[in-house]
Amino acid sequence: MNNMPKAKIGIVAVSRDCFPMSLSENRRKAVVKAYQDKYGEIYECPVCVENEIHMRNALADVRQAGCNALVVYLGNFGPETEETLLVKEFDGPAMVIAAAEETGDNLVQGRGDAYCGVLNASYNLKLRNLKAYIPEYPVGTAQECAEMISEFAPIARAVIGLNSLKIISFGPRPQNFLACNAPIKGLYNLGVEIEENSELDLFESFNNHAGDERIPGVVADMEKELGAGNKKPEILSKLAQYEITLLDWVEGHKGSREFVAIAGKCWPAFQTQFGFVPCYVNSRLTKMGIPVSCEVDIYGALSEFIGTVVSQDAVTLLDINNSVPADMYDAEIKGKHDYTLKDTFMGFHCGNTASSKLSFCEMKYQLIMARTLPQEVTQGTLEGDIAPGDITFYRLQSTADAKIRAYIAQGEVLPVATRSFGAIGVFAIPEMGRFYRHVLIEKNYPHHGAVAFGHFGKALYEVFKYIGVAVEEIDFNRPKGMMYPTENPFV
Repeated sequence: MNNMPKAKIGIVAVSRDCFPMSLSENRRKAVVKAYQDKYGEIYECPVCVENEIHMRNALADVRQAGCNALVVYLGNFGPETEETLLVKEFDGPAMVIAAAEETGDNLVQGRGDAYCGVLNASYNLKLRNLKAYIPEYPVGTAQECAEMISEFAPIARAVIGLNSLKIISFGPRPQNFLACNAPIKGLYNLGVEIEENSELDLFESFNNHAGDERIPGVVADMEKELGAGNKKPEILSKLAQYEITLLDWVEGHKGSREFVAIAGKCWPAFQTQFGFVPCYVNSRLTKMGIPVSCEVDIYGALSEFIGTVVSQDAVTLLDINNSVPADMYDAEIKGKHDYTLKDTFMGFHCGNTASSKLSFCEMKYQLIMARTLPQEVTQGTLEGDIAPGDITFYRLQSTADAKIRAYIAQGEVLPVATRSFGAIGVFAIPEMGRFYRHVLIEKNYPHHGAVAFGHFGKALYEVFKYIGVAVEEIDFNRPKGMMYPTENPFV
């Protein structure tokens, strides 16, 4: 299954009738060339929009070309009504950018005043209550505009994906996991559909897949992936059966939606009835681009999906789990990495992280569950230290009254052996201690955070803004000297 939205971006130039249309057309051609030379395909609409008839023709043209994301390019001042109608009537994410003047030697016939035009465009977008991505500084040369469009691409993919996403859940959240409560209205407000199923529905489907002829092929693929880490070969056939069950369920239940994420209940009855833990299968589906969250964390699955689309890579969902012991910090971090003890923590989950994001991996049993259950039914978790490198820790969440909020924090996984169990890593985020207190605790976030492998804060921030999260509800790890509203100034 292809679970990755693709953005086909079209660019439409606009022109004010008292400015030369050729100025806007030629500047559009230069942007297209700069983009294609460096970033790849973009569709160039041949219609330059000066009036409403042009606007209709341009819309028909980009739709005919299959574009699902739009760049409205002010090659000169631009027509206020028509350029905003392009955004209004185009069914998909849109951005507005503008041309910088090229040379001081041509500021008479060659001056386009697009710098001024963006002000009128933004004013008119607000009048119509329209959403459009406007970059931090939206005026540039052909090369700079090409770069802006490249930054728009992951935002566009995320918006396209959310507009056709179904989250499939199995079971209620585990007992005493109220933090995984998921107000459904917030999903609908974002354009996301949800299909809720019981664990019994999944168990029935799993049993119906017993003896499926595809199982040996999946087992062979698992053996290849695990290599020397295949410490529980006896459980692989059941895990393969479960993987096929999930993939078949997705294909059979996505309905009119193109993309899917899964939120599954993975304990406690799962072990006693299925006879294993689903962690490794969850990691494999996530690696395929189908995010799977643990513990029926529906907004965790939603967050994972957004990160997958933005990064075009596997993500994971981890507990913001435990502090780093002081002796471990002193021996392995202090003086080697520019972080305080309070900047560090350990991110953990049982084994849902893709093998490609681990420094090493082994198939094991789930130690925490094995404290209260027979060990033989807790097999199937993928354990290993998370590979060091840049990360973005983030989450999109609904409050109980359906207010959407989010956080983003960039940092890294340190090259420090965890000496622990599960899929786990030593994380470092600048000013994490303050962020932990004044965002995670203060804003009542649950214990799960999504992790993208790389720094994607800029794109995620714009995605959250575009889909309607109020800027005052998008938090980040504030640097030293930038206080949180609830932070005591005398501490």
